This record gives sequence, structure tokens and C-alpha cells, in this order.
Amino acid sequence: MSQPAPLPEVYLARHGETAWTITRQHTGRSDIPLTAAGENEARFLGERLAGATFSWVATSPLIRARRTATLAGFPDAADLPELMEWDYGRYDGLTTAQIRADNPDWQVFRHGCPGGESVEAAADRADRAVQEMRKHTGRILLFSHGHFIRMLAARWLGLAPTAGQCFVLDTASFSVLGYEHSLEEPVIRLWNDYGRLHS
Repeated sequence: MSQPAPLPEVYLARHGETAWTITRQHTGRSDIPLTAAGENEARFLGERLAGATFSWVATSPLIRARRTATLAGFPDAADLPELMEWDYGRYDGLTTAQIRADNPDWQVFRHGCPGGESVEAAADRADRAVQEMRKHTGRILLFSHGHFIRMLAARWLGLAPTAGQCFVLDTASFSVLGYEHSLEEPVIRLWNDYGRLHS
């Protein structure tokens, strides 16, 4: 009796450290490069991905994600604009503390960003990305950004966009989205991991 084909899996890699991740400034469409430490993180991410095979690899076109993909060993990753970070609009470059000085209750997954993306717009973009992800079989690899990966996870599971606030994510981490028993049962198989992948 033949074994059923393995269910698809989506590996999500967050880019390495930048100057603004150190200072905790919101980095949306500002094209901030990796620090030297971030480049080392990206190389180590590649070591953790070594031996894994992927049917499709894509990246946000922003330089910090594209450079992470290249240093991790995937220089030919396809650009997928849907994977770009949340557009923070007037909040780009500000810390949460600075934003909350004027707007004490602000939370990106509840309120969005003035002059940038609303929660609904970011969720719609994540839904488009999920549709693209589900076109592929086997194991795929995507390089993206902290808040947007969190939104992707929420939408992959069919949760409300606000659920993204529950999924904390570190730089140069990887996470795995997949299924349990069937394509009707999406799950998170691994989150914010620093261990080595199985081939």
C-alpha cells in the first residue's frame, strides 16, 4: 500500500538584524540594510536550512529580506511584493513608546497605521499571499518581516487579523505553517525556532 503524499509545508524566515530592530523602531517600507550582525544571522539561518529542499522560494523585495535570502543561500528567490512589511505610514521609524505617547492604546494589529496600511488592508494582502502559498505543493520557503509574518500566521489559521498580536517573532528565526490531517486543518507546526531543520 503506497504512502499518501506529504502535506505541504510553508517555512517562514524573518530577516536578520537591522539598526532599527536594535532600537525597536518600526521598519515598514523604509529600506534599511542588515547590520554586520544581521548578515551573520542570515548566514546562520542558511546553516539551519541546509539540507532542506524547497519547491518554491520567494522573498519580500525589501533589501533586508532579499539580503537575508541571499546570505542564507537562496539568491534566486522570487520577489513577492505581498511579503513586504506592514506599511507603517506616519509611524515608520517610530518606536511603540513614541507612538503611545500620543496614542496610549495603540496596537498595530488592532488599529493599523495612519498614512499607511489599515488592519483590513494588511489582512487582505496576507490573504493574497496565503492564496499564492497554497498554489504550491511540497515544502516552500518565504523570507519576510516580523509583523507581516505574524499576520500571515493568523490568516493561514483562519483567525481574525487581531490574533497576529499573539505571535512574537525574533530576527532570523524560522517558523513552519502546515496541516495536521488534511488540507482542511491548517496549523502552526513550529514557531520562532533557532534549531536545525530536518531534511
